Amino acid sequence: MLEPMVPRDEARRLAALRSLGLLDTRAEERFDRITRLAQRLFRVPIALVSLVDEERQWFKSHQGLETRETSRASSFCAHAIHGPEVFQVTDASRDARFVDNPLVTGEPNIRFYAGVPIAGPDGSRLGTLCVIDRMPRVLSESDVHALADLAEMVEQEIAAVHLAISDELTGLSNRRGFLFLGQKVLELCVRQGIVAVLVYVDMDNLKLINDQMGHGAGDRALRAVADALASVFRSSDVISRLGGDEFAVLLSGASEADEALSRLFDELDGRQAASDPMVHLSVSAGTAAFDPAAPVPLDELLSIADTAMYRGKSAKQAARSPGFPARPIP
Repeated sequence: MLEPMVPRDEARRLAALRSLGLLDTRAEERFDRITRLAQRLFRVPIALVSLVDEERQWFKSHQGLETRETSRASSFCAHAIHGPEVFQVTDASRDARFVDNPLVTGEPNIRFYAGVPIAGPDGSRLGTLCVIDRMPRVLSESDVHALADLAEMVEQEIAAVHLAISDELTGLSNRRGFLFLGQKVLELCVRQGIVAVLVYVDMDNLKLINDQMGHGAGDRALRAVADALASVFRSSDVISRLGGDEFAVLLSGASEADEALSRLFDELDGRQAASDPMVHLSVSAGTAAFDPAAPVPLDELLSIADTAMYRGKSAKQAARSPGFPARPIP
C-alpha cells in the first residue's frame, strides 16, 4: 500500500480546517442532501464528504458507510487533496497504490473511487466529495464535470457560515442559497439529461395569522409548513424559504410533483389536526417543468411557477364564499 504524501502547505491546511469548527460535529442536512444526490446521480452505494485531519479522515457526511472516520494512511481522499482535479481509481484491486489497502481487501471493499478536492474559504484543500463503488467503473467526461459541480456545492455550504445562505427561522435554504444550489442542480440535470420540476408554494393566510394572533404564531405556522415540506419531498430535493410566506422546492430526476403536492396538502391537514385543531394551515402551489434539452434559467422557472401559483390561489379565492372564515392560531 502506498501511503499518501503530506501536502507542502500541511500546517496552513490543518489550521484552516480546524478554524472552521467542522470536525467531530453532528450531521447537517446541507451536506447530507448533496451526498444523497451524488449517491443517486452516480448510482453508487457510498458517497462521502471527507475532511482530512492530521492522522485520520473524518466524514462530515456519509451515505452507505456506517463509520465516521478511518486512518489517514489508508485514505483515498488523502491522495486526492494533492491536486485540483478529480482523482479517479477505476479498479483498486488492480492498482499498485491500493491493492493491499485494508479498505480494499476488507470492508467496504472499494474497487472504484472518484474524489474531488473541496477547498475552504482560503483555498486550502480540506478534503473531498467522493463516490465509491464495490465494482470497477470509469466516470465519463460528463460525470466528471457533474461530480465537480457537486463538490462546488459542498464548498459553498462550507462557506455558508460566512455567507449566511440559510433561513434562521426554518433551517431551510434562503433565497440566496436556493439560487446557488438550484442553479447547480439544473446544470447537473442538463449534463445528465435529467428532467426537473420547480414547485412554488405560498401560504394563504400568514397575514391573517400575524394580524389576529401575533408574529409568534405566524412564525410557528411558517415552521410547520417548512417541516411539512421537508417530510413530503425527497431528502435530495432542494427546499427553500424564499422569504416571507413563499417557499420553493426543486425536484431533480422526477416529474411527480402533483403527487407530492397532494401529499403536502394531506400533511398540512394532518399536522393541523394532530397538533392544534385551531391552527389553519393553507397553501397554494404552482409548478414549472425543466427540460434539459431546452434549459431555461432558474429565475425564469421561478417566475413561471409563481404565475401558476397565483392562478391557483385566485381560483381558490373565487371559489370561496364571501364570508369564508379562517381559523386563527391561538
